[in-house]
Order: sequence, then structure tokens, then C-alpha cells
Amino acid sequence: MKRIAICLTVALTLAACKEDVTDAITPTEMTDEALGHYCQMFVADHPGPKAQVHLKGHTAPLWFSQVSDAVAYVHDPEREAEITGIFVSDMSRAQSWAIPGEGNWIPAEAALLVIESRQPGGMGVPEAIPFGNTEDALAFVADNGGNVVAWTDVPDAYVRPDFSDPQDHAMQKGLK
Repeated sequence: MKRIAICLTVALTLAACKEDVTDAITPTEMTDEALGHYCQMFVADHPGPKAQVHLKGHTAPLWFSQVSDAVAYVHDPEREAEITGIFVSDMSRAQSWAIPGEGNWIPAEAALLVIESRQPGGMGVPEAIPFGNTEDALAFVADNGGNVVAWTDVPDAYVRPDFSDPQDHAMQKGLK
């Protein structure tokens, strides 16, 4: 009887470990069919970095044609679902701006983001450009301007501009 109890305990422990491993959130490889959450356009049709947000209870991530759109989604006070993971394109490993890569994802909180640069995102508006390497982020800033910040330090005003004052709108700054 003692032997059965030990076997049962070991089996339950292993099952619990297996459940923890399968519940770990991993990035999803982007396909040509991935649609942007806000624009409902094919994400792969737009240049520049992308983002994917995983939600509790959902099997597929929400796709974003721009990383700044994912930041705006996270900041949205009306968002109801719990976020379980966020991944962004690692532009340190991207083939080019036009081809940011389908599988070079890094956790958003591990990325360094360049904001306020002269480089617009895939939808033609200001972008938060993620890098997995500090030297690459600083080189990008040297070439394109901007500031390097952590995921949690992207100002709300950068991704949710005040359209009532065009002088303060990040898009307007790039058009001057």
C-alpha cells in the first residue's frame, strides 16, 4: 500500500510539473494570415517591428502591425482580458526594416525600445522600436534620433497622443 501511495504521489507531482511547462507562454511564429488587432490588415504586409499579445483563455495571440499599438493596447483601461505574455520583434536580429522576421521574438519586458525617432512604424506613425541588444539600440538612435527606454517606461502620451493639441501630437512632430 505504501508503494502505491509513493507511486501516486510521484505521478501527481510529475503531472503538475508537466502542466506548469505546458502553461508557459511562448511566442507564436507569425504567418501571412496574421491580422492586426486594430487595423484587421495582414501584419506581414507592413514593414518594421511587430508585436503579439497573449491573453488568458485565448489560444491565438492578438497581432499588432506596430509595437506602439501593442503598448497602447496594454495601456487601454477598457481592456478586459488578462495578459499572459507579450512578445516583440527583435530588430537586433531582423534581416532588415522591410523584413523584421517571423520568428525572432523576445519578451517585451526584455527589449530596449527606441521611441521618438525619425523612423515611422509599419503603419506610417511613430513607433516604439524594440532591440534585444543595447549596442544596436544605441546605433539606431545615432542614425535616426530618439530615446532608449524600457517597455514599462514608454510614456502613455507617446502611444495615446492628445489629438486636441496638434502641437503635442507625436505624429505632428515628425511632420514638421
